[in-house]
Amino acid sequence: MKHFWIFFSATIVLFTSGFAQKPEKLTSAELFHEVQKLNFLGTALYVAAHPDDENTSLISYLSNHKKAKTVYLSLTRGDGGQNLIGSELRELLGVLRTQELLAARNVDGGEQLFTRANDFGFSKLPKETLEIWDNDKVLADVVWAIRNIKPDVIINRFDHRTPGTTHGHHTASAMLSMEAFDLANNPQAYPEQLNHSDTWQPKRIFYNTSWWQYGSREKFAKADKSNMIKMDVGVYYPELGLSNNEISAMSRSQHLCQGFGTLTVRGSSEEYLELLKGPAATGNDLFEGVNTTWSRVKGGEAIGRILEKVEENFDFQNPAKHIPELIRAYQMLQNIEDEHWKSIKSKELKHIILAATGLYLEASSENASATPGSQATINLEAINRSSANITLKEIQLVGANAKIAPNKVLTNNQKENFSIDFSVPSSMMYTSPYWLNEQGSLGMYVVNNQQFIGKPETPKAFKARFSLLFDGSEIIFEKDIVHRYSRPDKGELYEPFAILPEVTSKIDEKVLIFANSDTKEVQVKVRAGKNNVSGTISLDHPTGWSVSPKSIPFTIEQRGEEIPLTFKVTPPNSESEGNIEPKITVGDQVFDKELVEIAYDHIPKQSVLLPSAAKVVRMDIKKAGEHIAYIMGAGDKVPESLEQIGYQVHIVDPNEIQNGDLDKYDAVVVGIRAYNVIGALKFKQPVLFDYVERGGTMIVQYNTAGRWSNQFENIAPYDITLSRDRVTDENAEVKILAPKNSLVNFPNAITSKDFEGWVQERGLYFPSKWSAEFTPILSMKDEGETEKQGSLIVAPYGEGHYIYTGLSFFRELPVGVSGAYKLFANMLSIGKNEVKKDSNVKG
Repeated sequence: MKHFWIFFSATIVLFTSGFAQKPEKLTSAELFHEVQKLNFLGTALYVAAHPDDENTSLISYLSNHKKAKTVYLSLTRGDGGQNLIGSELRELLGVLRTQELLAARNVDGGEQLFTRANDFGFSKLPKETLEIWDNDKVLADVVWAIRNIKPDVIINRFDHRTPGTTHGHHTASAMLSMEAFDLANNPQAYPEQLNHSDTWQPKRIFYNTSWWQYGSREKFAKADKSNMIKMDVGVYYPELGLSNNEISAMSRSQHLCQGFGTLTVRGSSEEYLELLKGPAATGNDLFEGVNTTWSRVKGGEAIGRILEKVEENFDFQNPAKHIPELIRAYQMLQNIEDEHWKSIKSKELKHIILAATGLYLEASSENASATPGSQATINLEAINRSSANITLKEIQLVGANAKIAPNKVLTNNQKENFSIDFSVPSSMMYTSPYWLNEQGSLGMYVVNNQQFIGKPETPKAFKARFSLLFDGSEIIFEKDIVHRYSRPDKGELYEPFAILPEVTSKIDEKVLIFANSDTKEVQVKVRAGKNNVSGTISLDHPTGWSVSPKSIPFTIEQRGEEIPLTFKVTPPNSESEGNIEPKITVGDQVFDKELVEIAYDHIPKQSVLLPSAAKVVRMDIKKAGEHIAYIMGAGDKVPESLEQIGYQVHIVDPNEIQNGDLDKYDAVVVGIRAYNVIGALKFKQPVLFDYVERGGTMIVQYNTAGRWSNQFENIAPYDITLSRDRVTDENAEVKILAPKNSLVNFPNAITSKDFEGWVQERGLYFPSKWSAEFTPILSMKDEGETEKQGSLIVAPYGEGHYIYTGLSFFRELPVGVSGAYKLFANMLSIGKNEVKKDSNVKG
């Protein structure tokens, strides 16, 4: 298990690329902490709905102060959120947020699990959530987690008793956890799981309450706390010079794509746990009444005596002194009957034995990837940096029929290098997130392998199994295969070793808009996964569309090389939409995947294989104007979408714009959450408003209410008040309030049909109040709620127009929603008297 302690010894390199793949190298103080954890046999499960929902202070406290095995079960991977650091959305965002969770656990010492639930976006009520999720399957996954983890205590982040007061996913996570608390011990519930696990009954379940549940700190101070446990999670760890809250803040700061980078904090900090089920604890120990010593395990007391002695007499200058005792404890542990604790503690003990000897084991591939059926070379390194008597008996590649038997004594501080050449099995599965291998639904991912369910990542294709003899006692250590390399500007780097197809393809423009029947050139990029690959590529296309040529031959000499190939695509005369899909034939194999690589400095590089496709849409759309200035906010693909309908979009830096610079543009569009993330905008409001006053059009897309400084109180030239109002039902009825307004007439007539086919939501963070100068254009609501009229408001200002919209164009345009394109074109065209003959969208 990866613990947070490696973080502190490598803080400087934490944010360098590939850190998450670097091997652990523990100091003596960190090693001592691991020894302490050996002697605590208790488990806590923390349950919530999304990445970044977890209380990192409490997780760190339980793991590092209580020394408990602590697991965070996030029901979703956060696919429905936004992204502050890049353009990944939906399933790709889920991959990114999964890795950020693992990075957070790497800091705070916890472990991570998931269910198959798909984060489909904001939900106001748990009833809706559980209808879109498969209630029974998600409940089964929570039961599965409990049966495998065997927690003594469960802690819910949210209150199951207060539906409608928070995100529906939040409340649903608590409701499912409460139900699973009892079901996990019922052999009649999900009996198929018992082929791989046992029933289990946790002792207690809590709600992690706080003052915000009561409305204010003053009210909470007066609340009855007789049913609560109070803990000070601001404890200080003198061996590290850090408090638990500092660790917590660093853990939370791993959620960078959600903007949770934060300052560290220090000092006393109280957390409260309200008991929901199970016997009351008379003190403030949530594990009260649970045997957390080695006597919990039959045959464990003797092991405990050995390990407690190691802890009491730990030698910080020479940890290797304890190797004989640690080896003896490990051997005894292999004879106990309790497979659950045997597995957990064996893993922890092996981790400690490696660190105590300074034993470094590495398996690094010569290349970052390989293809099924190809040859690969793994370079192996072993070094014993202690006086312990260690012999490297054998190294086997798990997943391949390859091994060597060095039978080599590892002399103190003498590095030994070996290599293994092997054939990648032709049947080897590709490296990609397992939950994306099959097409899921709006609310659920499809995972048919029961033992994969809940795992944060796809198990690695290959591992190196090192068999070592310690004074004749054999212990086996497994290491993932990595690719180690260096860059002059970065130094030593690590990334996962991936198994990829021989060839992949992609169309950069995921939506291709055809405003008339003109032919467009469509470029397909073909990337080689191995050297010297040849084949042909064709495009599957919808009925009524035509593609020329029928196929194109290609040859690529170098692995990783990418070449562009161009097809001509002609749409039908009438409106139509569908997908074009590249198909590559190499020999007797057909390849149809796109390789998406997600690479950020704070997570390991991710290789994601998705169906290679692009949506093509033939629509009748008109526009006025040509040149658009776009101020990027938190990251979206709206600029590329606008270029699809013939606009020339210019990304402008708000730091550089001066009065008059924007006059050459037909409109200025401000990206999503720009006022939340771009501090410079507070200085540029006068410049922007002067542009509008002189006749320009300014369109501001949604911003998160209240997440900016006081300088941003007036993001519009007139008063508006942003709220948390949103309409989450993407099929909610939309009424046109101002049927004569140009936004719904010029140059495209907007009707109710243009709001069909929207995805995930209508919009969010609508203004709730606005001055009389504004005209609301649309009305919409979720079931059981009042009408929301703030999704699109417009006001004249001087000679120009200011528009604020909370409609989710950043979701609708990239997936080709025709009505969203027409409405956005109307916003850009406002104030133009007529559409010039040459300004209609060209194919």
